[in-house]
Amino acid sequence: MLLHLAVYKNRPDINAVVHCHPPHATAFAVAHEPIPKCILPEVEVFLGEVPTAVYATPGDQRLPNTIIPYVKDCNTILLANHGTVSWGTTVELAYFNTEIIDAYCKILILAKQLGRVNYFSEKDTAELMQFKKRIGYDDPRLHVPECELCGPSVFSDGYGDFVPEPYAFKRDGQEPTIFTDEHEEAACACANPATKPQVQVKDMDELVRIVTEKVMAALAESKA
Repeated sequence: MLLHLAVYKNRPDINAVVHCHPPHATAFAVAHEPIPKCILPEVEVFLGEVPTAVYATPGDQRLPNTIIPYVKDCNTILLANHGTVSWGTTVELAYFNTEIIDAYCKILILAKQLGRVNYFSEKDTAELMQFKKRIGYDDPRLHVPECELCGPSVFSDGYGDFVPEPYAFKRDGQEPTIFTDEHEEAACACANPATKPQVQVKDMDELVRIVTEKVMAALAESKA
């Protein structure tokens, strides 16, 4: 209830809120994978950029507080390690936004399995922004001077410190993610006090190989 109320209090134009755990969108929320932009017209027009709010334990005001910075500038949010929340002027529109984000995430996953995801150009996206404006949908990118529509997240500055970086859906030219073990040594019984591993990973297959080798080596050592 508090999550719903947070939207109503900050968006007096909104009459309906939908919170649920659609599997494909929630997969992105669990992976902390930002929803990529500039791929599907329906998403650019009806949703725009979809931010991810930092995780908070449900049940009190901490969870709704995570979405408040974003509510004024979007209509759909991923809740990290949790699910989604979307809203609209009617129940149908609020649900429609939830349906769009989950269908989009499913399409992205399937396209990635095929091996390639193609992006719009800035020109293509600018045309969609103008169409969006004509039919009465706002977008924060329209209010940023010289905004790179398909560039860095518009929610990266002034919204919060939690800004997930893409891993599965990096665009061409992006550097591989650096995975670092950030556990405090004293808080993690499995940590090796002599090292803090830092592994550079270029793709998911490489990550799986590295993890598998470490698990198998640990199993062999325990049996010995």
